[in-house]
Amino acid sequence: MKTRFVSPVFVGRKEQLNALRSALRQADAGESQVRLVGGEAGIGKTRLVQELQRDAQLSGAVVAVGACLDQGAAGLPFAPFVAVLRALHREIGPALTAHTAGMEGDLARLLPELGEAGPEGRTRLFEATVRLLERLGADRTVVVVLEDLHWADRSTRELLSYLIRALPPARLLVLATFRSDAVHRRHPLRAFLGELDRLRGVVQHVDLGPLGRDEVLAQLAGIRGDAAPASASAAAAASEVYRRSEGNPFFVEELTLSEAAGHGMSDSLRELLLIRVESLPQAARELVRTAALDAVVEHELLAAVAGLDEDELLAGLREAVGARILMPVRSPGADGYAFRHALLREAVLDDLLPGDRRRLGRRYADSLTADATLVGSEERAVRLAGYWYHAREPARALPALLDAVAETRERHVYDAQLDLLERAIELWDRVPEERRRDLAWQGTLESYPPHEGKPGLHLVDLLAEAARAALLGWAAERGFAFVRQAERLVDERTDPLRAAWFWMERSRLTAFSDRGDGGAELARAYDLVRDTPPSPTHADVLHYLASWRRLHDADENTVALAARAVEQARTTGAAELELNARATLAHVRAQLGDTETAIAELYELREAATRADAPRLLGRVNVNLTDALHKQGRAAEAVEAGLAGVEELNRRRLYGAASLTAANVAESLFHLGEWDRAAALVERWRDGATSRGYASLHLVAARTAAARGAYDTVPALLAAARQQVSRLGEPQFELPLAVVELHAAAGQGRHPEAFAVLRAALASLPLPGQDWYVTQLLIAGAQLAGDTGGLPGQDDAERQDVVDRLSTASAGLAPGWPALLPWLAAELARARQEDDPALWARAADAVEPCGCPHILARIRCQWAEALLAVSVDGAREEAAGLLAQAHAEAVRLGARPLAEDAELLAGRARIALTTAPAGAPAARDALAGFGLTARERDVLRLVATGRSNRQIAGDLFISPKTASVHVSHMMAKLGAASRGEAAAIAHRMRFFQE
Repeated sequence: MKTRFVSPVFVGRKEQLNALRSALRQADAGESQVRLVGGEAGIGKTRLVQELQRDAQLSGAVVAVGACLDQGAAGLPFAPFVAVLRALHREIGPALTAHTAGMEGDLARLLPELGEAGPEGRTRLFEATVRLLERLGADRTVVVVLEDLHWADRSTRELLSYLIRALPPARLLVLATFRSDAVHRRHPLRAFLGELDRLRGVVQHVDLGPLGRDEVLAQLAGIRGDAAPASASAAAAASEVYRRSEGNPFFVEELTLSEAAGHGMSDSLRELLLIRVESLPQAARELVRTAALDAVVEHELLAAVAGLDEDELLAGLREAVGARILMPVRSPGADGYAFRHALLREAVLDDLLPGDRRRLGRRYADSLTADATLVGSEERAVRLAGYWYHAREPARALPALLDAVAETRERHVYDAQLDLLERAIELWDRVPEERRRDLAWQGTLESYPPHEGKPGLHLVDLLAEAARAALLGWAAERGFAFVRQAERLVDERTDPLRAAWFWMERSRLTAFSDRGDGGAELARAYDLVRDTPPSPTHADVLHYLASWRRLHDADENTVALAARAVEQARTTGAAELELNARATLAHVRAQLGDTETAIAELYELREAATRADAPRLLGRVNVNLTDALHKQGRAAEAVEAGLAGVEELNRRRLYGAASLTAANVAESLFHLGEWDRAAALVERWRDGATSRGYASLHLVAARTAAARGAYDTVPALLAAARQQVSRLGEPQFELPLAVVELHAAAGQGRHPEAFAVLRAALASLPLPGQDWYVTQLLIAGAQLAGDTGGLPGQDDAERQDVVDRLSTASAGLAPGWPALLPWLAAELARARQEDDPALWARAADAVEPCGCPHILARIRCQWAEALLAVSVDGAREEAAGLLAQAHAEAVRLGARPLAEDAELLAGRARIALTTAPAGAPAARDALAGFGLTARERDVLRLVATGRSNRQIAGDLFISPKTASVHVSHMMAKLGAASRGEAAAIAHRMRFFQE
């Protein structure tokens, strides 16, 4: 029986192949496409993609394949994209070179053949990669295949994410494969795939499940060259293969090959895979084991490590390649070899004794040390560090790891940097102290204190770098572990600055991971530096403490703290820290009312951060600037500045700051009445945002839903926001969330619930430095108190108590926004039943320049109501004009509750509105305008007093069922979603007022 290593027949997968062919056709038409091919190991992902590649090549497309490499904890950054560019260079070298014009320095980071890499950062590299693919896709169809995404390092995932989000309109198809069984709950790819799932219009999944029985039999027939099993025993053997393989094509392959070779059947996959390796001649078998230390090993490096002459090396490789264990990997700069299946390499590695792995690591390290050209320059430091680590030679591994840390830090590859630091920390105690003193090390943490009189590298230095890398790399749990280890090494009595630095880092990690607000940890850091001389560490603690207080209880002392931080940073030469402290000082000043000065400073700091190439500072300044502009009533300017900031931050891949800035822009758009634009911005940025950004975006969505009367969607939006920030206890979230909840409850007639929300929020006052948020709460509370004045069932004494508390809380407020205090004064007068048209006129004058149509329409509606209550010549005509303006604006915005309020007030006052009504048309009187029958009027009167259906039936001498029908009809005509909302409409518009 002739045996083939793989079936020459492509079995099954018709639906999946058709999906990929459809994507290829769309790409041919100029519509860029992305497909993710997922399935467990050995399920046939590569074979499916190879079929599509064949189709693509036959149609004239260019195919470039790159694989993510399994390099253990410290994967090689951008490895598949490096391979893709090299494949393109090989296939269409002149065209590639032509299309890289002007970007050679950026792309040389991936493809050194293009020239010398420029000094710019990762963002330019990402942009250049996308632009190159766009240019290539203008002339031909390009198929980019990225294999084994489950091994992708963070840098690769970020570049792929950037490519997908900025997908150009070109003849481009991106195929990425991943092992679904490798993506466990904590696997970094899991969140990445979840993020891509939300881009269904661009990204689609192609999932591979197990083959069915008939398909496995067809696969076996192709492998064996038989049309069907020739005997009952062969059929039984085929059934056994199907049972044991569970439909996994690779397992079918391996089981069949093992059976054909006469090696018997193993009960474990590892043993099964090793059978083919053990069947090789000794020299080839050793060569396979040697190659297993690297996912891809260059030919020259393998030759140096194996120590074989050229003939012996080639003979062994031919055996391994012929047995389909290894496969050639060709590139312009260096040809090499990789295992045909990752599981096979894993099995070989697992079979190595510890001594074998150490020996191999040493040989690889010695070979690369002797000849650095054996691997690409972009890989050298990380690869050498890995080899010495596997060699278990700490004295050589540690300096190699530190060199690799420096390289990954310069490339902003925080996850790889963190992995390398972890290995360095693990090896620290295994390196003699005298060797450690000679290690070269350049720390990058500006406020981390130097070791006075103790030259050289110290373990706590590595722990500090690792803690910061964990913070930047979104690995808070690992960061806490480093901080705890450092705290055991640092004596607070003799080394207060270093102890304070780690307490400050613990505070940052605590707040970052939403474990709390970090206040207690920060207080400990401040106690430690309080009496120490000026230093960068002292300045950083002051700055961070001022920043923390800004979010919780800012006052003039917070200004003093921030100013001290600026001065200390300046005098101690901590340049970037000085800029950060200035940003904090500006934001605190804005919070306390000195907004114009703060805005000018923030504009200047934005330019300084750009010049200094300080990306984190740039993100922070953009967030603060848009916030300050909005609170100053300059919403249109906030939108303009914020959108520019979002674009810049997105370009730099600072997604957390971009999402927060986008949330500030969305809030300004809401106040400007551009609700659809705000909703689009929320939709774009809420997926993948940080906790604060996610909460802020959902808060804008909830505020918009309440204003539109979509009350049923508000609870879920508020819950989503609270889930992210409830543990922080920050007024900038707690008070706005309470305001929206209050409005939604009141809008549905659930006044007791609204008052409960208000009382709970008032209990948190006073909140120094939070006047912007406090004033909005007081306005919402005054609106509630004014709307419920005289309602049946409302405890007027309780309502009056709330009004008194609102008045007390309003005393001494600093205006966070010029329009807020006049508006609050008018609402409070109405709540005290002392409605005054003059106050509403002043409120309108204050709001109108800010361009906030929804607020202005609300004020005009209340102004009209106040005018209708006075006997002054021309008041009615003026009220009619105000109502017409308010109603027209509410209808334009889609603000249904406000439009209905205007219609109901106009109906009660017998004022005709020319604008098409939002609900029922206005008519001769308020109730007639809704078309209520006499019986339904009676029912509404009783509902307004809180009567149940059974009580209504008794009062009107009808059956409970009939009463229920009347209630339903009445609510439908009023457009009320509940009995409470119907009662609220009746009471608010005083339908039954004598």
